Amino acid sequence: MAEHKGLLHENRTYWTGRAPGYSEVNQIELATGQRQKWKSVLQNEIQKALPADAGEKLRVLEVGTGPGFFAILLCELGYEVMAVDLTPAMLDEARKNAGPLADKIRFLEMNAEELVFPDGSFDAVVSRNLTWNLPHPEQAYAEWTRVLKPGGLMVNFDANWYAYLYDDQAQAAYERDRENTARMGVKDENIGENFDTMEEIARQMPLSNVRRPAWDLEQLGRLGLQASADERIWEQVWSEEEKLNFSSTPLFLVRAVKPALH
Repeated sequence: MAEHKGLLHENRTYWTGRAPGYSEVNQIELATGQRQKWKSVLQNEIQKALPADAGEKLRVLEVGTGPGFFAILLCELGYEVMAVDLTPAMLDEARKNAGPLADKIRFLEMNAEELVFPDGSFDAVVSRNLTWNLPHPEQAYAEWTRVLKPGGLMVNFDANWYAYLYDDQAQAAYERDRENTARMGVKDENIGENFDTMEEIARQMPLSNVRRPAWDLEQLGRLGLQASADERIWEQVWSEEEKLNFSSTPLFLVRAVKPALH
């Protein structure tokens, strides 16, 4: 338990320092074509799984909202949005980025592995770039499943971000990304802002040395969800700069549906 609290403290401290820079990344996404790309993908996933009745407003929880990008898009799409994050500084950025929508989104400080919501509170749970950074991701998935309504949808975007710490081939591919960004004159998103600290945290996280999304599908299956993955979703949502920066760690999508009551 003490080790768990220590990791949570390290995470909160690190992401507190990263909050302004990460917020700038979200602001760029909001100001460019990324906004509509992501909005279309989110809307498509939710509508496929949860065709809404006329007049029904779906309740969506975003876990690990960071500076609020998904929460803002989901609110614009007309959903009732709850957004949680472990780091107060990130929530401050999210409220600023949401602007006039901030009053329509409920932002709460909360641990992704210990949600306070009652069972079956949400029609959908969404997340991006969070599960890799959790000390107990299997516990997080269990919690997200718990708060889903029967028939509800879970959508998680993530990648094998720190596989290069454990795998020689992944390390070589990661180094090629660094070389390609330099050659093309693109900002390297893996330099600066205490990345050494992040690597040390990543070494303590169980998913850094796990093959995903296979792990996710197995875990969600154990929880009784019908799960599938799209390992090419990065082609739809990433900018050209992101593709250069992260081609060795392609973003995947895991979607899972909680069985409906009969």
